Amino acid sequence: MPERFVSEVIKPGGTAWDTPRMAIGEPGLPAEFLWRGRILKIDAVLRTWRETGKCRHGSPELYVRKHWYEVAVTGNVTMKIYFDRHPRGKRKSDRWWLFSISEPED
Repeated sequence: MPERFVSEVIKPGGTAWDTPRMAIGEPGLPAEFLWRGRILKIDAVLRTWRETGKCRHGSPELYVRKHWYEVAVTGNVTMKIYFDRHPRGKRKSDRWWLFSISEPED
């Protein structure tokens, strides 16, 4: 399955959220996302990691910028998605992004 770069906003759907992650200050991973009119249901979280960056105001502290997830979704598809803790620009509500997708070859 070749990995294809996407970099598009995805919209969380459904009502099931990963509340244990929310209890420790991480974003609640939704059970599904809407992308290009398709509903993508998350079957399994394969791995997670964080991207950190220095404070933008001169402090030596590091802050979490993005929460990354590699997930398996319905249809034997693997996606890398991330939650942007500090979105910039006009669309500050766009926090969930589909970074790349690996679909089975036809």
